[in-house]
Amino acid sequence: MGAIMLNQAARVPEAPPLSLRRKLWVVGVLYFAEGVPYGFVNITLSVYFRSQGMPLEQIGFLSILGLAWSLKILWAPLVDRFGPRTAWIIPAQMILAAGIWSVPLFPVSPAPWSFWLLIGGLCLASATQDIAIDAYTIELLSAKELGVANGFRLGAYRVALIAAGGGIIMLSGLIGWNASFVSLALLLAAMSVVIGLASDFHRPRPRLANNPGEAAGQGQIRRAVRGIRRLPHLWAIILFILTFKLGDAWMGSMVSPFWVDMGFSRAEIGLISGTFGAVATIVGSLLGGYLTSRWGLAPALFWLGAFQALSNLGYWLAAWPGMWRYTTYVASLGESLTGGMGSAPFMAFLMSLCDKRHSATHYAFFSMLFGFTRSIAGFLGGLGAAHFGYGPFFFYTFLAALPAFALFPWILPVARQRERQTEAGGEE
Repeated sequence: MGAIMLNQAARVPEAPPLSLRRKLWVVGVLYFAEGVPYGFVNITLSVYFRSQGMPLEQIGFLSILGLAWSLKILWAPLVDRFGPRTAWIIPAQMILAAGIWSVPLFPVSPAPWSFWLLIGGLCLASATQDIAIDAYTIELLSAKELGVANGFRLGAYRVALIAAGGGIIMLSGLIGWNASFVSLALLLAAMSVVIGLASDFHRPRPRLANNPGEAAGQGQIRRAVRGIRRLPHLWAIILFILTFKLGDAWMGSMVSPFWVDMGFSRAEIGLISGTFGAVATIVGSLLGGYLTSRWGLAPALFWLGAFQALSNLGYWLAAWPGMWRYTTYVASLGESLTGGMGSAPFMAFLMSLCDKRHSATHYAFFSMLFGFTRSIAGFLGGLGAAHFGYGPFFFYTFLAALPAFALFPWILPVARQRERQTEAGGEE
């Protein structure tokens, strides 16, 4: 059955191209849908659990279930092998809607194992949806469109995090947890209907192989692995992915504790670091996407990466004894803005590395590397701030961003090559 589906996907005639505006609409919808379950699991659930009296030891179990997002490389080849992308996206969204609807039906103080199976299913469905959405986006966009599309992508994703995180938490204060969860479930169900009915989400996949038998099973996985191994300067690409966001992630892990220890009120933290910071990130993502499309991928990686690294020095200045209080405000907004700007070309670069015939597997591998850095940086952030103090620690996070720049003699030619190659319609 899988081979039949695969061969049918390979024979689908090429559809007429979509305009950039239509593509941005598709990207916005898909990445809003991708951000909703992630925000729900990682922000809302921990607040809900504690408000319902769940023991802290059980709340920590969320981090273990969250490994689904880090381990999605394990089943990404299945998404590449079987069916169109919507065959994975729509069922995942229906599972998510049903699961979120069911959460309030379980006791959580303490929660039974059946409840954790439900939450594990939510994480698995969300990660699977991510794989298919990322793959469809890579197949949809040309290299010239990656910059601006990633700006919209990051902006839509951030809006979804706010809506499914703080938005649902605030809504629960007005209508209660049960009604809030039902509202979120209905939103996901409605999005699955839109994606199912709109033809823009059903573009045919690229031809998978000249020999259909070679594309099936282990042969397809071998071809996907060979595609990654044939990338020029693969060692530099891997190190670059691991280090480009290292300083940003390392510093970000200690921003909230810094605000608390500096005596800022919860209102200030929520307004400046939370709300205004989120808006600055969205603006930065859109601006970074625009500049990436205007400048090209290689210049944007360098210059926007430099702004991202330099913004860490704002918190270094804010941590000086006797520094003006509002310096922290400026540092927060600057870090959020430049972090969004730097993310746009970085995500575009990761997408440009993917062969569209194996986009799910390739992007899952590259995002796994990026996620590993984020996890390790969060752990080391607490150790670094405790050992050095905030001022030296923030300066060291700036230094941690510099190794990525030492790799640019290898990375920038790769970025230019992938941009030219994708524009020419070729694949490795």
